[in-house]
Amino acid sequence: MTDYRTGFLCLMSRPREPLFYPKYGGQTFMVLPEHFYTDRYRPLAPMIHERFGSTAPNHVVVQPIDPPDFTYAMEIPRNGNYNQFSPKHRNIAGKLIQDFMNAPDPEVLLSMASYARDRLNPLMFQYALTISLLHRKDTQDVPVLSLLETFPKRFVDPLLFPQLEEEGFVVDQPQRVAIEIPMVYTASEELEEQRLAYFREDIGINLHHWHWHVIYPMEGPLEIVRKDRRGELFYYMHRQILVRYIAERFCHLMPAPTSLDNLREPIPEAYYPKILNSALNRTYSGRHENAVMTHVNRPEDEDSVATVLEIENWITRFKDAVAHGYVVGEDGARVHLEDSTGIDILGNVMENSLLSPNIPHYGNIHSMLHSLIGFVHDPDNKYLEGVGVIGDIATSIRDPIFYRLHTFVDDLFEDYKKKLAPYTTKELGYPGVTIEDVSVQDVNGKAAVNRLLTFWQRSQVDLGVGLDFGPSGHVLATFTHLQHAPFVYRINVMNDAQRVRRGTVRIFLAPIYDGSGKPLPFNQQRRNVIELDKFTVTLTPGMNNIIRRSEESSVTIPFERTFRRQDISTMPGTESYRFCNCGWPDHMLIPQGSPHGLPYDLFVMVSDYKQDTVNVDFDENLDCNDSHSYCGLRDKFYPDRRAMGFPFDRTVPKEITHMDAFASSFSNMNRTVVEIRFTNTTISKV
Repeated sequence: MTDYRTGFLCLMSRPREPLFYPKYGGQTFMVLPEHFYTDRYRPLAPMIHERFGSTAPNHVVVQPIDPPDFTYAMEIPRNGNYNQFSPKHRNIAGKLIQDFMNAPDPEVLLSMASYARDRLNPLMFQYALTISLLHRKDTQDVPVLSLLETFPKRFVDPLLFPQLEEEGFVVDQPQRVAIEIPMVYTASEELEEQRLAYFREDIGINLHHWHWHVIYPMEGPLEIVRKDRRGELFYYMHRQILVRYIAERFCHLMPAPTSLDNLREPIPEAYYPKILNSALNRTYSGRHENAVMTHVNRPEDEDSVATVLEIENWITRFKDAVAHGYVVGEDGARVHLEDSTGIDILGNVMENSLLSPNIPHYGNIHSMLHSLIGFVHDPDNKYLEGVGVIGDIATSIRDPIFYRLHTFVDDLFEDYKKKLAPYTTKELGYPGVTIEDVSVQDVNGKAAVNRLLTFWQRSQVDLGVGLDFGPSGHVLATFTHLQHAPFVYRINVMNDAQRVRRGTVRIFLAPIYDGSGKPLPFNQQRRNVIELDKFTVTLTPGMNNIIRRSEESSVTIPFERTFRRQDISTMPGTESYRFCNCGWPDHMLIPQGSPHGLPYDLFVMVSDYKQDTVNVDFDENLDCNDSHSYCGLRDKFYPDRRAMGFPFDRTVPKEITHMDAFASSFSNMNRTVVEIRFTNTTISKV
């Protein structure tokens, strides 16, 4: 008999197989109370137990409980679509999360979830269970499968799966080979935007976006939704996705995306995703060129109902709040947008989370824009077409229109930031601390100092756990993605004080030129800075030589945390591995660069720890702390008092016209030019 942890893994694996169907190559059988079986299988329960239970060596016995009332959750059809941008679906999922959180102990939760699993929509069930397991105190040691493991068809070319099944069924485990995932399959290379497919369709980036929204759900119990600086993280995380995409466009001599600020103009960008919505077993709907948004009216299945005029009115109210410096609560009281908290309030208003102070007044701007575009091909459900990828959090980053939409959203946030006074000398400086020199170099020393190398890498991912009714064991696929040579920062800092001091090292990368080769004005450049790392240091009197490895970044998580199969690493007899995968994928830390070398400003600042600290002691090398820049800390304050993106989140005096002028104004800042050279070679991951 195995413990409840194995039971939860079985609940998450192969989500469309009945729970009683043996898992992990027939090794594990879930022993269910007879009344847990669905109507189809309840009469067959004794036969099922005899047929499957007698041959499986590991049994997980699910304790009987009175059947929970999940009628409300069944409003989302089991074989229908689940959409987190839908207010109705979000509300139902929030109730399910609350029910799971209310379970008195993990064994009762296992029973409740076992009863629910084969009755509810698979994606909604996995979403609610994942959030509950990650947030309950008594299930912190339960591994949680990533969406790639449970629903792999949302991430790769569906033509891959017949080949995977053939390899898995015909070939014994030791002789199996990995099946290749094509790099180009959504559009012809003649299409300019296809140059960015390696970024938009990167598996790791899409997983990051999904997992961030699991850590920060819009609805559910308040103790889960109300996290420190949640709204500000929504703003900053999405800004960082946007500026990283813009940097990749500049690498390919393409302009930044234009803002989707006119909802009545045709959308010139078409997108045909060619991946399966695994809930419907249909491809996500495509969008033709010059589609025009007017409304969405799908109350039956998505509760997505809005007109362009209605959304425009919400946007006007949002802009009024920024202009006047306050939002209006539901009780009519003014909630002032203070310098330290305003962006957090606006982030919650924009996303329409449970923390928005006045949902009826400010509406549902962000989510409804995703839905409006996601159903532009069939707004009235006349053709019974499903949503496009832009209407699904797990896939929305794939669509080029995502970046135009978020350019518009980021412009609204920037309107607020522009109203804040530039930072003062006291806020920016750190008297007595001087950065004498900054450089970077790849760890092998093969490239010149201040030259970073990027290339293609072929890696493997195990998709076996997500192949419903498929072969057992490891079923591998090979995919090609951008990668960089690991590098180190070398930062020499002089502490002139006769005492030990602490500081926060902040490292950013900024494009110097736009897609046409013109220098970026500093006020535009500062909006496009990419955060690379942030960490605390202890400065002894005199010179301090700081060495920091790129893989230690506070932004990223290592490749293994993004792609390793969590179930295999925690099944009985294997080494335990704590799952935590909120963070930008390490292989996408820096932009691609160009074959001839593309210059960037590397900016390093050491700020005064006394102004930074929120009195949170944490070890960035433990648990989930290593990717806190985008994901925060579990059950703790965000570990930095400064605004996210500091010191670049505010405007600067007009006389500061370029990065060097900004950095040279303060001794605790330094700027150097680094070159990113794309070798256009392909290597296999060891």
